[in-house]
Amino acid sequence: MGLIHVTVSLRVPGTTNGIYESVFLVDTGATDSMAPASELSRIGIEPVGKTTYELADGTLHEFRFGLAQIEFMGEITAGRIVFGPEATEPILGVTALESVGVTIDPATRTLKRLPAIPLK
Repeated sequence: MGLIHVTVSLRVPGTTNGIYESVFLVDTGATDSMAPASELSRIGIEPVGKTTYELADGTLHEFRFGLAQIEFMGEITAGRIVFGPEATEPILGVTALESVGVTIDPATRTLKRLPAIPLK
């Protein structure tokens, strides 16, 4: 399947100023989302913890994470955002996708909205 990208906006939850907007790689293999640490700090997102993540190449790295309001495709959610390296491509993880009822259509290689978000 080809790569899918989507424009995402991040901000401190509940605020209207300080926004980071970029094109994010949609990565259903990633649980959390990631953006460059300097951009997250610039908009006022602060680390609230750190955890070990396994990267695509199998290596383990410890990263700080914060909490962000995440907006894409006209939807709003909130969740963990990892303070990534400066040269990192921003990643939108599966938790953000699922929380707003968005999935990948493998036939068209596009994002699509589910008719309803499962609550069962």
